[in-house]
Amino acid sequence: MPETVIAIQHLKKYYGKHMGAEDVSLSVKKGEIFGFLGSNGAGKSTTIRCLLGLIKPSSGQMTLFGGQYSSLTESLRHIGYMPSEAMFYPQMKAKDVIAFAAKARKKDCSAEADRLCQILEVPLNKKIQDLSLGNRKKVGIVCALQHQPELLILDEPTSGLDPLMQERFFKLVKEACVAGSTCFLSSHILSEIKNYCDRAAIIKDGKILKIDTIENLTHSQSKRVTFWKDDKEENFAFAGSSSELLRKLTDLQPDDFLVEEPSLEDLFRHYYEEE
Repeated sequence: MPETVIAIQHLKKYYGKHMGAEDVSLSVKKGEIFGFLGSNGAGKSTTIRCLLGLIKPSSGQMTLFGGQYSSLTESLRHIGYMPSEAMFYPQMKAKDVIAFAAKARKKDCSAEADRLCQILEVPLNKKIQDLSLGNRKKVGIVCALQHQPELLILDEPTSGLDPLMQERFFKLVKEACVAGSTCFLSSHILSEIKNYCDRAAIIKDGKILKIDTIENLTHSQSKRVTFWKDDKEENFAFAGSSSELLRKLTDLQPDDFLVEEPSLEDLFRHYYEEE
């Protein structure tokens, strides 16, 4: 497989006068987990749908797998896609949906599907209409991963999953990438991108603000510290090391405290000001 698995140059997509993507250029390398970070409505899903041929871009160029496959249809055979809101036949049982998805791939996925279902604790005999959002997400994950694709495209995959299942999900993604797959992960959750991705692109209002390693994207960002003392709440921004923060908190002697990562808006504001 070529070194560059996804290449997008100056993608634009308009729905009439409404902007979906204004100027998106990025590339994803083989084996990496690439984060696509932005708030709801920033243009993440539009970009993904254009890339997969689900909608037609207004302009721009997109290449999958370095163009090694003869058509988009052929490329899609090597992709596992999980939409942000997967729709399944409500009367079907979970196990039948998973088998139906495998049949569409014309591949025996039963061994890998069984492994994934066991790890994620999928309630196989329940109908889709009786499943919680989290369990429907699990079915979507199995459908996307069971054929062991070369490229995973995951759009907001963890919404509805509890923390334990989120951890198991990302372990599966990391295993796939170690084995040679590549992952393009869309999310609006900064901690997911920071903890699991190698690089990330930040998108806002349909435009790419920044592409860099996670370390470089976040190293200059201040954490928000809230502390409580004598029934009073106070807060401050802190950009130093953990040991420096501990010394400051020791001096303050709070009754309790909370340290939060910078919000998406903090990151966006930082990069807008930088421009």
